[in-house]
Amino acid sequence: MSRLSNNLFFGTILATTVLATIVSYTAQASDVATLKLVYSEQYQPRIYDAKIEAIKAATISAQTSGRIINIHFDVNDLVPQGAALLEITNKEQGAGYAGAEADLAKAEALNSEAQAQYLRYKTLFPKGAISKGAMDEATAKAKSSKQAVSAAQAQLIKAKESLNYTVVSAPFSGRMTQRFIEQGETISYGQALFSGYDTQHLRAVFQIPQQDVDQVQKQEQVSVQLFNGDEIISNEINVYQFADPLTHQHQVRVNIDASNIEDVIVGQWIKVIVNFPSRTSLMIPLSAIHQVSDLTSVYRQMADKIVLNQVRIGRVDHQNNTAEVLSGLMEGDEIVIDAGRYLIQSSAAKGQE
Repeated sequence: MSRLSNNLFFGTILATTVLATIVSYTAQASDVATLKLVYSEQYQPRIYDAKIEAIKAATISAQTSGRIINIHFDVNDLVPQGAALLEITNKEQGAGYAGAEADLAKAEALNSEAQAQYLRYKTLFPKGAISKGAMDEATAKAKSSKQAVSAAQAQLIKAKESLNYTVVSAPFSGRMTQRFIEQGETISYGQALFSGYDTQHLRAVFQIPQQDVDQVQKQEQVSVQLFNGDEIISNEINVYQFADPLTHQHQVRVNIDASNIEDVIVGQWIKVIVNFPSRTSLMIPLSAIHQVSDLTSVYRQMADKIVLNQVRIGRVDHQNNTAEVLSGLMEGDEIVIDAGRYLIQSSAAKGQE
């Protein structure tokens, strides 16, 4: 017989001996706190596997051309809103801005002259000192010069924006996921630079079968259980009104606010718990469950004795510290509330005998 077979053989004997010892030992139940089981209405939760996605994600592109001189953030960095991501050369844009300023100053000077001449002609024309043709020319020149100032102001705004585009800023706070450029490269208008997502506004995305659509649509809120055990309650539930043509399932989006939760990462798998209509169940305290290897049991009172009773456990409600009994117990049975304490007390009493 191999060493592995020997270990399995003696392990089986040991487990059987321990179980026989526990089952064969009974104690008086007069001083033990017990609970009489009754059926209660319990919600039947349906658990779905969901994936975390970002609600707000963007790819930033270049709005002007130039050579990259500085890159301030890299992939996986947390970036605050408005922070400068990179800088490019701005000599051409700066020259364009200076030229636009000069054009505006020239247009304003010509407009001042044209408006002054128009006012003079307007005063002299009723007296007959100015011909109608000269008056019409002054009027047209005043209007065109005023429009020229507006055009020069627009060009100055455009040149200023082009100069501002040489510093690329983050549109919102979030985490950078991709960088498409390197320092020293020459970029052109419309070229992709960075990608990222907002870390505060996320959603859980999962699919449900057709028979669950009505119940999920009726839910006012659902529970999102993160990988670390934290739960987020959300009332923003969006069930698609069309099914996937391949899987014939409906996609559901549940928005979650992760501003107060750390380590929520896009792409992680989590659980979404939806409460379906209630059902009658036997619920027992978690403290009443005695677990030995693969044996799950409780201590049940029979007359004036307490015996070990094997049970099969279903859903566990961590919020209320209770578990659902699928088989092994019936309504009216009495069980020991604290199995650990009872085991210690009974072991001590047995040692004194």
